Amino acid sequence: MKALRVTALSVIALLWVVLPLWMLLINSAKPLAEASLLGLGLPREWALWDNYRFVLTDGGYPQALLNSMVVVIPTIGVTVLFGAMAAWAYARSTAMSAKVAYNITVLSIVLPAAILPTIYELQVLGIDGSRLGYFLVMAGTRMGSVVFLATGFIKSVPRELEESAAIDGASRLQIFLRIIFPLAVPVLLVGSVILIISTWNEFFFAQFLLQGTDRSTLPLALYHFASASADQPVMRWNLIFAHVVLTSLPLMLVYLFVQRRIVPGLSSGAIKG
Repeated sequence: MKALRVTALSVIALLWVVLPLWMLLINSAKPLAEASLLGLGLPREWALWDNYRFVLTDGGYPQALLNSMVVVIPTIGVTVLFGAMAAWAYARSTAMSAKVAYNITVLSIVLPAAILPTIYELQVLGIDGSRLGYFLVMAGTRMGSVVFLATGFIKSVPRELEESAAIDGASRLQIFLRIIFPLAVPVLLVGSVILIISTWNEFFFAQFLLQGTDRSTLPLALYHFASASADQPVMRWNLIFAHVVLTSLPLMLVYLFVQRRIVPGLSSGAIKG
């Protein structure tokens, strides 16, 4: 039975992960004529350098990469820090108002923000179309997932640790920074990975909230690049595949860096939550 499960999972992984990834990589190294066939075979003529060089120089990739990092890095930092603070407050409070606020915060996970009121608010604040406005929307709409993950974990942390620290003269901020936050790091790391993936790949809000190609994030730049390719007599699939690879590369690197801590963090959150 175990061998059957392993075989079934291997077949699923081959069909849904390995083959699409192989198709993406191999076609990004082909010239236009071969890549347009969308085949799985090795290139008869390699165009790896030419394809990636074109995307890096004429595909708007460097500026889009910078724009994505300018949005994603502050979003992760602000959301994780303030989300952990809110989770600590929710976990320790017994007031009905705190429970209501927690449920409203967590509800943001399944209820998408209304785009038109969001645009109107940004216009009133004078930051419509800017990276700052986009960052604020990303941080606000992603806060619920961190709060949801961290609240259950913090509830399992013994109150005696905080009481002992308070008796020793620690302030509330010191208790949070020296006790609560370090203990919640495994769960917050999982939340950070989820935030990185969702924020890095976000396209819907970017399309409406960012104005000008010089402010485009990587998914939006890829959309503009593919749309420009559509204006050509033939879709430049080789360049589109190369752009997709470069867009996904930072996420792959982040996953390789943190993947050893993802499973322990999930297990910790599941057991203690």
